[in-house]
Amino acid sequence: MARPLGESHKRFLQTMMVNGIIDGAKARALHRHCCETHGAHYAHDKLDEFIEVINAQLQPMFMQIRKGMSEEDGLQYHALVNMAETDVTRMSTDYADNELELFRKTMDLIVDSDNGTASSTDILNCADSLQTKKLKKRETEHVLNRLVQDKWLNEKNGDYSLSTRCIMEMEPYIRMLYQDQVKVCHICHNVALQCQMCENPTCGIKIHTPCVARYFKGRTDPRCPACEDFWPHEIPDVYRPPSSQSETQSAAKENTAPTPRSTAQTRRTKRS
Repeated sequence: MARPLGESHKRFLQTMMVNGIIDGAKARALHRHCCETHGAHYAHDKLDEFIEVINAQLQPMFMQIRKGMSEEDGLQYHALVNMAETDVTRMSTDYADNELELFRKTMDLIVDSDNGTASSTDILNCADSLQTKKLKKRETEHVLNRLVQDKWLNEKNGDYSLSTRCIMEMEPYIRMLYQDQVKVCHICHNVALQCQMCENPTCGIKIHTPCVARYFKGRTDPRCPACEDFWPHEIPDVYRPPSSQSETQSAAKENTAPTPRSTAQTRRTKRS
């Protein structure tokens, strides 16, 4: 029988429903804040067990707090995901049919690219060829802004990529839909979009950029872990998050209060 949720678990879950996804530092700070606020036992190395209690209660609703890695910086994140729907239909309550079609076409561009991104120009061109209903430039820009705000896409210097939340929620759909195009990272075995690739034509493995940084750290003669050919790409530095623990604790406390939008999200979650 699943262990009942304590007040600390409920507060943690409420915050996850508000935010959708938080990074590992904020998750650890939130865990401590929830336990201390409600007088529950706290152990800094028991976050996974704490979340397992919540997930046991979420299982009948096909929801789960899942842990994953960001392709951009290699940091771990925790996201509240819907396991009942793995494709873009999960977004149908928030987006119109032509907006969902634009998102699908954006995914196509990202997966087809060499660097896991799609330019705003290419996405705007796609808006003219939508089968459902064409979008004007201003409308397309508004949809893209919403997709970024809702954490389905990331934007940097006019280029868009799939967000950590999107990949965590839709990885089964991405693998199924793009099975001949998508490869997994040779190191972490998750879908690899923003990555480096071995240039040996008989190999061609892919490795996430953050995984490259960790795997080749300190090696003067980097070699492909699969074929042992020389790895010709630039080896990035391992990313170090700038925020301090006190800042993450403060952010966790600030995010525990529901927002007006989170109330609607909570109702939709309960109905599902």
